[in-house]
Amino acid sequence: MDSGKLKWHIACDESGTDGAKYYGFGSLWMKWQRRGDFTREINQLRKFHNFDREIKWKKSHDRKYFNFYEDLIDYFFKKNWLAFHCILIRKSIVNKDFHEGDYDLARRKHFNELITNKIGNVLKAHRNRECEFRVDVDPIASRYKKADEEFHIIANHKLKKSYGIDKAIGTVITKDSKNSEQIQISDFFLGAVLSAWQGKASSPQKMKIQRLISNYIGWPHLNFDTYPSARKFNIWYFYDRSLGPREVEPRNVSLRYPLPTRRT
Repeated sequence: MDSGKLKWHIACDESGTDGAKYYGFGSLWMKWQRRGDFTREINQLRKFHNFDREIKWKKSHDRKYFNFYEDLIDYFFKKNWLAFHCILIRKSIVNKDFHEGDYDLARRKHFNELITNKIGNVLKAHRNRECEFRVDVDPIASRYKKADEEFHIIANHKLKKSYGIDKAIGTVITKDSKNSEQIQISDFFLGAVLSAWQGKASSPQKMKIQRLISNYIGWPHLNFDTYPSARKFNIWYFYDRSLGPREVEPRNVSLRYPLPTRRT
């Protein structure tokens, strides 16, 4: 596409809000016009494997469906128009003094940081194109009942201040993951990464799935984070430099199916 508006669909989920060591947010990205292809092809995978349940990490322990998850992972990495980006935060390093003494506010800020940072990368890569982003999000775990509206307003304000673009995020829609396979797959990959960092994969099947994902990005396991330039599968570990060295160092990704060179 050399002209016209570029539209992006972003499906988001969160995990680790139950007092775990780390919490995080995941996002599945695709070009807006690919939504029909995505739905049709995921349904074909479902039909082929007789898979009629939610695609969620918590439900991926059943060995009977390993071949479905195997094909789903292969499908994701083969499609150069699909990408997964997440942010992980170690709860113990969050300085509540910067967040009005509130972990709830800190989490909402970190979600905002993930999406606006990644949108910023897209805007910089397509400086000469008009871009619009549409976000679907699983209900945000927050005492604040309008967390989705707050995110929409603050994120757009931040993007306008940084890039001079008004209302870059066209819509933010809260959806139950049961009604969005995009959110389900975001949950699936975020759960795989976060449980590896938590050290809490609860079954041999889940550990096998984690190893499979790590093989597709050329890693021995998922306990690393990526450099910011990783476009396909990006793990951003958010840390506080004032607390000393990072727990892990960023690691290059070596994709089984390399992405084409980005044209800017």
